[in-house]
Amino acid sequence: MTDETKQPAASHAGPSRSEFDFINELRQRVGPPASQSLIAGIGDDAAVVRGTAGKEIIITADLLVEDIDFRRTTTPPYLLGHKALAVSLSDIAAMGARPLWSLISIGVPDDIWQTDFVDRLYDGLFDLASRYGVQLIGGDTSRTPENIVIDSIVAGECAAGMSIKRAGARAGDQIFVTGSLGAAAAGFRLIERGAHLADQNLADEDSQKLDHVLLRQLRPEPRVGWGIVLGEEQLATAMIDLSDGLSSDLNRLCEASGVGARIDSSLLPIDQRVTELCGRRALDPLQLALHGGEDFELLFTVKPENVARLPRRVDGVEIKRIGEITGAPEVEVLEGARVWKLKPGGWKHF
Repeated sequence: MTDETKQPAASHAGPSRSEFDFINELRQRVGPPASQSLIAGIGDDAAVVRGTAGKEIIITADLLVEDIDFRRTTTPPYLLGHKALAVSLSDIAAMGARPLWSLISIGVPDDIWQTDFVDRLYDGLFDLASRYGVQLIGGDTSRTPENIVIDSIVAGECAAGMSIKRAGARAGDQIFVTGSLGAAAAGFRLIERGAHLADQNLADEDSQKLDHVLLRQLRPEPRVGWGIVLGEEQLATAMIDLSDGLSSDLNRLCEASGVGARIDSSLLPIDQRVTELCGRRALDPLQLALHGGEDFELLFTVKPENVARLPRRVDGVEIKRIGEITGAPEVEVLEGARVWKLKPGGWKHF
């Protein structure tokens, strides 16, 4: 396993540890309230948060179900804990808010409870939470017959009336995306074909490229910094995170705003490693970027007069303009001299 995925030593779970022992361990690990807004956290029937004048609380929830959203055989527990929190942090970022608190509920089979799997999962979760000052304030644990289930709730805060919705885009707004596209989908396809993270640091380029795309699937990085900047500076007119794929999420944003869009395929920031790896694996980088999903980048629109105010990068992550909002109802792709309709083609649960 590469250095960047090495896991810290976890506490050792034993057969005699009860659910209440585990909750007490979490309460000790969290420590006293890190924010004056938190009145009561883990240890009561519910968390108590003090509202702040002139602020709005933003709350999101995400469910990860084994064999639907992840596979135990290919997802190390540390990375699973990271991802469980990351997907909810991405939702808070997409609203232009600052994440503050999380509640994590897990259901695991008895054989998993008897191992250190849950401890390592929480190691990954706590490490990501500490990067963004997010405090675990509650949750629940339960036994499941067979599969692991994780419910992640994150609450954040923004100034009253300043949250960024999907419905604010207008014709003429410029469309931007953070980071790069396609690697998470490529990682998923390659995992399905039997690929796995290297057991040790390998110097050859192919191994490094493979690890990169696999980690984009297994350990997504929420664009929390960009979400805060776009929200506090009121730079974005509409925003959504790319969880289900650019084609689906752009269509959702346009539908909510009552507008259309035209994006230029030559402007899409397709991850370079995807292009280098997928050519010889019969995977189309453009299709992965458009329909793949789970990039957890931010897709947002900006008024033309505000484009110059955008930072070049936040937390080392750049943005790329990929097109423009139109008054027509269609979402289109310009590919060379050809224009074609972009229909939703990303992930669907049902």
